[in-house]
Amino acid sequence: MILGAAQACQLYWCPDYTYDYVLSGDPGRPGNPGKPGMKGREGVIGKAGPRGLKGQRGKPGISGTRAQKGDVGEMGEEGAPGGCNCGKQARSAFSVAVTKSYPKERTPIRFTRILLNEGNHYNASSGKFVCAIPGVYYFTYDITLANKHLAIGLVHNGQYKIKTFDANTGNYDVASGSTVLHLKESDQVWLQIFYSEQNGLFFDPFWTDSTFTGFLIYPDQEFLNESKQCPKTCN
Repeated sequence: MILGAAQACQLYWCPDYTYDYVLSGDPGRPGNPGKPGMKGREGVIGKAGPRGLKGQRGKPGISGTRAQKGDVGEMGEEGAPGGCNCGKQARSAFSVAVTKSYPKERTPIRFTRILLNEGNHYNASSGKFVCAIPGVYYFTYDITLANKHLAIGLVHNGQYKIKTFDANTGNYDVASGSTVLHLKESDQVWLQIFYSEQNGLFFDPFWTDSTFTGFLIYPDQEFLNESKQCPKTCN
């Protein structure tokens, strides 16, 4: 087939002819992959994500080896000699009398005349017996009354243990009471009027007394001889 000049220039390059288009051939085969590019710059650190769930507890680790025993420390200073109640006779007793009539209500009655105060456990200033030897005690009182009724009670650490009421009949009378109590160290015992205007306690130095008495029957065994604390020399 013979082509014209114009047609030939459509298929082949002709420098002397101007053409507006060239026929396209079929797409070529894909080229080979290019070489990897250079590593890019490190990006900006992103925000922290939400906190994950708590994981399961791990297994206990292997026990470490036992260390060697340390050196013996220096001996301390010798302590003071220890006390011991063993072999000592526990004594506590008092007997006291009033020196005034009609004491104030609801306060400890002050028995200021001391007949006996073994161990000095009765305090005449406060009117209270203060226990120094724990154990079982006996308490008693004999109170003369005149002109008024009498409502008197024995008090242990602020609590009434016994109460006595005696009505005045125009004559002198005596009200009495007694009890046995177990006391701990520092416990307090006293007498006081427990009802308003019923304070008929009477004192006359020439013919009558009103007394308050108490004594230790037996001390607590732990106080006297604690076998675990008492040296053998005291047994």
